Amino acid sequence: MKAFFAREAQTEFEEAQCYYEHKEVGLGEAFAESVRQGLRLVSAQPVAGRIEFEDVRRVILKRFPYKLLYIVESDHLMVVAVAHQRRQPHYWLSRIVKK
Repeated sequence: MKAFFAREAQTEFEEAQCYYEHKEVGLGEAFAESVRQGLRLVSAQPVAGRIEFEDVRRVILKRFPYKLLYIVESDHLMVVAVAHQRRQPHYWLSRIVKK
């Protein structure tokens, strides 16, 4: 199943990758690989992630204190947040409010 990033999640991913790359050369790429690994897991087994809230599931990244929050749609996954596990735990909830 293909995964897509919501605009805000894409920005979070890029900012975290940049932060880690500035911290240590190569660490940003390691973060990106950890995200890709998480995406491969949930793309192969969409309901493998634990439910975080309602229909939002999560997968915890290896090595980094981040989680991918995603929704399983009929034909794809929508990543709604690339969230640090220890900062503002529910800031992303406003992104999933049904209109």
